Amino acid sequence: MRPSQLIFSRELGPRPYILKIQTVYSALIAGILLVAVSPVMLLVAIAVRATSKGPALYRQRRMGLHGRVFSIFKFRSMRQDAEAASGAVWASRGDPRITPVGRFIRRTRLDELPQLINVLRGEMSLVGPRPEQPEFVNTLTEKIPYYRQRLCVKPGITGWAQINHKYGDTLEDTVAKIEYDLYYIKNLSPPLDFYIMFHTVKVMLLTRGAQ
Repeated sequence: MRPSQLIFSRELGPRPYILKIQTVYSALIAGILLVAVSPVMLLVAIAVRATSKGPALYRQRRMGLHGRVFSIFKFRSMRQDAEAASGAVWASRGDPRITPVGRFIRRTRLDELPQLINVLRGEMSLVGPRPEQPEFVNTLTEKIPYYRQRLCVKPGITGWAQINHKYGDTLEDTVAKIEYDLYYIKNLSPPLDFYIMFHTVKVMLLTRGAQ
């Protein structure tokens, strides 16, 4: 039996029509939020540009639905040359590559706001498994069973794993998060999405879990 047969079975879902409904309300809410938070985004962009060299927005290759690679938008929280020598690596606690302003916008999740554009472009949903860089996906697929099943739905700005598990940069943390991601995929529904969005706002206000 293929993992997809288990996750997308009639009994375990998610139903195809639920995914279509998710696409509609994700785009609608993202459009409203983009207008509402545009003054905040402007202030963040000015702060990033004024305190470190390089552009305010940062693009990075991520793997999305069915393994398609897209460019994710974020406010730049690290030095412009952060990965020039090391390549793609996870951020760690006290990472010296993170700028002072970058540390604040990561802690408050403000660096994620430009991903509303990705939602409007249809590359992401408001809620779903967090998208990883292709290099990480290829490595983790070899080490963690069913890891690629995360790609069965659109990635999200926030997710079930993000509100239930701290940020982690170890294989053990990734294994714990994949359990949450698979639970979310099997139980995906509008009420669960809105529950996650509500608790994401709480996490932002309490500045928990960021790194």
